[in-house]
Amino acid sequence: MLTQISVAIIAIAFAILVFFLIKTLKAATNSLDKVTQTLQEVQKTIDELSYEVKQTIRNTNDITVDVQHKMKQIDPVMDTVKNLGEALSEVTYAVKQVSSGVVSRYRQTKVEKKKHELRQSTVPITAQDRTFQSYDAVYNEPKASNSGQWLNYVDVAVGLWSKFRRQKAR
Repeated sequence: MLTQISVAIIAIAFAILVFFLIKTLKAATNSLDKVTQTLQEVQKTIDELSYEVKQTIRNTNDITVDVQHKMKQIDPVMDTVKNLGEALSEVTYAVKQVSSGVVSRYRQTKVEKKKHELRQSTVPITAQDRTFQSYDAVYNEPKASNSGQWLNYVDVAVGLWSKFRRQKAR
């Protein structure tokens, strides 16, 4: 009878063990079903996002091509601005030279006037001094300034330079 009781206890223990194993396996199955469902949802989301990312990349490529085209159209304008800057620099340099020439001539004529005034203020004592003074008055007169001519030369030079640049740009 001891063996029969032992076998009955073993059978009951085995039945309890199987019951809990079935319960655990059902919980694992439910978890795996939820994981599978989540993975399917993630896959759908990834598929939708990949389509949107592809569209975004296509739009970005189109925008890049458009920007490159517009940059190529702007290049001549930038070259023109560069050439204009160089021309203005050269004109500024020429005007600076002309103005320094005019100033130096003005100073020179001012110095010559002072010398001339000093000569006139001193009364020649001898006939020879009077002869030299009249000679200086006739032949050593300060010449009129050519600044007006220089400005005309600068205008002509700037016009020629701009024509040269236009032809070079073509």
